Amino acid sequence: MAADAMNEIAFYTLAGAPRSPRDLISEVRAAEAMGIGACFISERLNIKEAATLSGAAGAVSERIGIATAATNHNTRHPLVTAAYATTMHFLTGGRFSLGLGRGIDRMFDAMGLKPIRTRDLEDFVALMRRLWQGETVLGHENALGRFPALRLDPAFKEHIPVTFTAFGPNSLAFGGRMCDAVVLHTFFTDETTQRCVRTIKQAAERAGRDPAAVRVWSCFATIGDHLPEPVRLKKTVGRMATYLQAYGDLMVRTNDWDPAVLARFRADPLVANFPGAIDQIGTTEQLEHVATLIPQEWLAPAAQGTPAQCVAAINHQFDLGCDGVILHGASPEDLAPIVTAYAAQRDAHRFADLPANPGGLRGSAG
Repeated sequence: MAADAMNEIAFYTLAGAPRSPRDLISEVRAAEAMGIGACFISERLNIKEAATLSGAAGAVSERIGIATAATNHNTRHPLVTAAYATTMHFLTGGRFSLGLGRGIDRMFDAMGLKPIRTRDLEDFVALMRRLWQGETVLGHENALGRFPALRLDPAFKEHIPVTFTAFGPNSLAFGGRMCDAVVLHTFFTDETTQRCVRTIKQAAERAGRDPAAVRVWSCFATIGDHLPEPVRLKKTVGRMATYLQAYGDLMVRTNDWDPAVLARFRADPLVANFPGAIDQIGTTEQLEHVATLIPQEWLAPAAQGTPAQCVAAINHQFDLGCDGVILHGASPEDLAPIVTAYAAQRDAHRFADLPANPGGLRGSAG
């Protein structure tokens, strides 16, 4: 028998570098049976294309919420993205949230795409909502191009929650101002998490919205000590190292860490000459070396240790103001003892009005 749905906790399917996208099928089914409330889908342009994975997750589930976190709006025609979202909305009976992200400028440069700016996101979200309400949009022009006519179905009157993965202050404020849910980044300190939640909620209030209507998700690395040491090393040291490779300056600035540590990390010969993402192809021996370059306090904002210790850390994210916690970097199988321990002590009344949809309003069905 499936466990009661715990809509305040979630997981990322196909964490890291999966062997096959078909692994999603067993993961989603297992997560739903365990009571995990939502499945988040990240996108990498290899075997993790988000629209395909979303459809698969919707097809093999009955109640779990599904959100992309994130896809980039500039990689598809806006009508294709709008239709993708409405297809998922109807396929899942309202369990889907379209999750967007700002992306990485260097990647867009390589793809021949323009970088994403806040004004582009504002335009895009407003456009999606008009199309989901059945409007015909004529002569629309934005950073993606000029679109003479855009329309889905004039009979549509659909609300599809929009989730945004945010990092910097402008992104956080945009999320609070215009989106239904915001996903924070992994390895945020307590102070950073509280500041981000405050920024989001205040932006919502300034926009005339109910701050409680914007769900804030902590993306919280969850690595129990029941996992083998090499796996834990990959999911902590390896993951942090990859973040530092990709956008280390932003990580350090956001958490108010010492930039000199980042400079030493980058100058290390192994790191400087590494031929890819450290968490994907680094050996255990290489990760052990990288561990000497990263302060332990940088890795501390995570659920680690016994199931009871992990549960205490997860609950602390709610104390910091988050509305939900994504148990990041682990499959449902990896999370099983932690989820069991969490369910045993959970205050069901506290989360009774949270819907399955990760961006859904408290008290709503979707």
